[in-house]
Amino acid sequence: MPEHSKGSEELQGSCPHCSSGKHKERDEKEYKDLMNRLKRIEGQVRGVEGMLENNAYCTDILNQVSAINSALNSFNKVLLANHMKTCVVDNIREGNEEVIDELVCAMQKLMR
Repeated sequence: MPEHSKGSEELQGSCPHCSSGKHKERDEKEYKDLMNRLKRIEGQVRGVEGMLENNAYCTDILNQVSAINSALNSFNKVLLANHMKTCVVDNIREGNEEVIDELVCAMQKLMR
C-alpha cells in the first residue's frame, strides 16, 4: 500500500484514492438510519445557533458542540462499518483490491 504523505495531495484536499465519484444504493433500513442520524445532528446544530443568538453561556454552547461531534463520530462509525461490510467486501471478492487504498485514505481522514 502506498503511504500518503503531505504534499501535492494535501494541497488538492484528497489522496488519489479518495473522491471516487462512485455511487452506492443503500437498502431502505440503512438509508433511514443514516438520514435520521443526520436530521438529529442538523437539529443539534440549529439548537447551537439558537443558543448563540440568545447569548448562551460559552460552556453551555461548548457542551452542545461536543454532543454534535459525538453524534458525527457515531454517524461515521455506522457508515464506515456498513462500507466495510458491503463495498469493501464486494470489491475484494471481485478482485479489486484498490478498495483497500480507498479505505485507508478514508480512515486517515477520519482520524485527523
